[in-house]
Amino acid sequence: MKGFLAYQTEENMSLFTDLYELTMCASYFDNKKFEPATFDLFIRRLPPERSYFLFAGLEQVLLFLEKMRFTDEHIEYLGKQGFEEPFLEYLKNFKFTGDVCAVPEGTVAFPCEPLIRVTAPIIEAQLVETFLLNTVNLQTMIATKASRVVQAAKGKAVVEFGLRREPGIDAGMKVARSCHIAGCSGTSNVLAGMTYDIPVFGTMAHSFVMSFEKEIDAFRAFAKTFPNKSTLLIDTYDDMAGAEKAAVIAKELEEKGCRLGGVRLDSGDLAETSKKVRALLDAKGLGYVKIFASGDLDEYKITELITKDAKIDAFGVGTKMGTSADHPYTDVIYKLSETQNGEGEFSPIMKLSEGKITLPARKQVYRLKDSKGNYTKDLITLADEEAEGEPLLVKVMENGKITKKLPALSEIRATAAENLSKLPEQYKKLTNAPTYPVELSQALKDLIKELKLKIRNTEVTSQN
Repeated sequence: MKGFLAYQTEENMSLFTDLYELTMCASYFDNKKFEPATFDLFIRRLPPERSYFLFAGLEQVLLFLEKMRFTDEHIEYLGKQGFEEPFLEYLKNFKFTGDVCAVPEGTVAFPCEPLIRVTAPIIEAQLVETFLLNTVNLQTMIATKASRVVQAAKGKAVVEFGLRREPGIDAGMKVARSCHIAGCSGTSNVLAGMTYDIPVFGTMAHSFVMSFEKEIDAFRAFAKTFPNKSTLLIDTYDDMAGAEKAAVIAKELEEKGCRLGGVRLDSGDLAETSKKVRALLDAKGLGYVKIFASGDLDEYKITELITKDAKIDAFGVGTKMGTSADHPYTDVIYKLSETQNGEGEFSPIMKLSEGKITLPARKQVYRLKDSKGNYTKDLITLADEEAEGEPLLVKVMENGKITKKLPALSEIRATAAENLSKLPEQYKKLTNAPTYPVELSQALKDLIKELKLKIRNTEVTSQN
């Protein structure tokens, strides 16, 4: 059995798919269905207490599409699953050759808006479905959650602390990336810090304090190792007694020309304790020592702390943000919107299942703004329509090759910050936010009406 990390490259991830994607593709191949088709990736509806999405994950999608290949090991395994030799031969030479349009990472988005549009031979477009859904679901879900936490913090720093409870290595890396896009100042994940150039933060655990006979000895030992980079965890036994000892260490560091960075609170009444600790530190001339808080935090608890005027300078947010605990998935969808007919023309397609209707044809999303640049509404149109506003979907891949330079993480982070700043405040409320207006163009409405009538007439005719 090879180690899990051996599969963490785009070239080796081709089997990261549901079996039914491969069985459908085998049947497409067997029936010589290679005509182009268009699929839209979108999110059907908002989870409870969400009013927007922050789109993330596009970079991994594009790298996967450009580099995915089936190795000899993949082919051997699929042969054992009953796939026939002609299809396996096709997979040996598989390469994605399609075109992709997408909204930029860091864009604020809303339900039913196409986030990624894939046009490719149907066998190729079908085969990549699972990877795209998995990648966009996780990162968009986390980026959206993290943006809410950052908004709640009102300019105070938020550090992502959730690695130990995030579901696995891949999720841990993507969570750190998505949280940084959303505005988190850094992460505790050292590998993510190195990989994505994200600032890393860490203090100490209660076990470190408890490993010494006296609490102050633990503080003194840690400060000896990190004289200019220490944050002391002061609530292992008694938070105010811990704060007194931290003040002693701070004065000892001052004598050496160094400074204590901060103290951390991880339990109890954080608002009241932070006020007492701040008063104690200030009284001893230690106004520069920051107070860092952690302990089962999320956007709601942070809002409560801010409302109570807690004297907290930064927040470490773990499980509830890193798993999006209140809603750990998005209703992300990848649906067929058009196929090419025998005359080489594209025919729009839509699904009519109750509660799961899809929008037909290739589409564009236009974002309208007021005189100050703030968002007012979005308009979903047919791709060849011209409309007022800024078109969001741009071509990022052609013939299987990435056509736009992938932005640095700092650029994606800046895009997210700009998008969130232009979304009016009422749409960023944590609860009971109004619905942002997303409308369909008249041409798209007319096409939907026409297709519904055509589909129903066809079904009636086929039953007679």
